[in-house]
Amino acid sequence: MTTLALLSTAPSVPAALDPLVTELLQGIDRFHLVDETLLRTARADGVTDAVAARIAAHVDHAAASGADVFLVTCSSIGEVADALAEVAPIPVRRIDRPMAVEAATIAEHIAVLATLSSTLGPTMRLVEGEARRRHGAAARVEATVCDGAFEALQSGDVDAHDAAVAAAIRQAAGWAGVVVLAQASMARAGGAGRRAVPVLSSPRSGIAQLRADLSLTT
Repeated sequence: MTTLALLSTAPSVPAALDPLVTELLQGIDRFHLVDETLLRTARADGVTDAVAARIAAHVDHAAASGADVFLVTCSSIGEVADALAEVAPIPVRRIDRPMAVEAATIAEHIAVLATLSSTLGPTMRLVEGEARRRHGAAARVEATVCDGAFEALQSGDVDAHDAAVAAAIRQAAGWAGVVVLAQASMARAGGAGRRAVPVLSSPRSGIAQLRADLSLTT
């Protein structure tokens, strides 16, 4: 049986992802690793060598524990997943790459929304790369931080978080052909109600792509 290890940087993420994993990755085993220090350091100091080394240690631990594939679910540290993919003992994936590819297929003009500024750099580089690969100079990618949304979520005010994200989506829809939500924690807000433009989040597309990579069928 294939075993998937998922690395998250917030304790709420595993419970949010498990229904999708159950739906799309039937027939595989899984376990979660949660390391809040990774995001804390990334927010304060960026993705340092120490952060990269710690993620590499998690991959090694997962492999030693029987994992066949490793999924990084936090966009703030996603670029480390790309680097480790070349040297890790098991395949390493980042959950947000399929979302970026999908966004570039939908539109030339892409809005990237985040609740943390630390996420914008990695996600913008990923989305811009895919957009320019497909559309060249016609690509337009712009980023916005949803002010107050992360703090609201941290304090337990989910409604305020979702309202801040929804307001940013409405504003972005005035110029963008597609809106990208940079963090898995934003997915619920993006799926609420009808939208003027497509709103993409990483969990479903990332896990669906992993399913394709593993050649799983339901």
